[in-house]
Amino acid sequence: MHPHIIHEKETLFELGTIENNIIHYDFDKIVGYLNYKGRLTFGKNFKIYEDDMFLLYKLCLYFIRDYKNCEKYGLDPHKGILLSGPVGCGKTSWMKLLKHISPNVINYEVIPSRFLTFQFNSKGFEVIEKYGSGFSFCFDDLGVEPDGKHFGQDCNVMGEILLSRYDLFIQNKKLTFATTNLNAEEIDERYGSRVRSRMRQLFNLVAFDKNCRDKR
Repeated sequence: MHPHIIHEKETLFELGTIENNIIHYDFDKIVGYLNYKGRLTFGKNFKIYEDDMFLLYKLCLYFIRDYKNCEKYGLDPHKGILLSGPVGCGKTSWMKLLKHISPNVINYEVIPSRFLTFQFNSKGFEVIEKYGSGFSFCFDDLGVEPDGKHFGQDCNVMGEILLSRYDLFIQNKKLTFATTNLNAEEIDERYGSRVRSRMRQLFNLVAFDKNCRDKR
């Protein structure tokens, strides 16, 4: 099985070519596949906008593990991705799609952050233990979730999970991903300087333009 060849239903997508056991990816072919996968996943109105192409290009470099060009654009492939931007810019859709271009290398489950708070309210600290360890996750809409409360005990659930993910990253380089509408100051206010410091080590910060259009 060649990792640059993807089968979707009856359609085969060849995202590049192999020469001397090295895959040479073609960005235009990746975009074509993502457009197809996006329409399949989110409906026929899905499209990738020209305004976002450079940002998408950098993210694709990360997901196909193009180490040389990642360095050129200031991305550390050994860290996860924190994708930030205004409401409706496409953060969640992109993080759901991009993992499909290299499923044998990078894989994660996209989980709404508010869902983890609701889980904590009913199940308690086992939720922090579950999502703070093991598999790779993408925590969607980080920062808009409420604080948790379990049997009268308040908890900044995502802050605790991020601290646990940091420990996991230090121990075995397990990657964490997230999307957020918050800027750096708002993250500091929401989670505190300790968590923000850990997030700098956990994530590459990749941001949409603050004036990016609402695509919903």
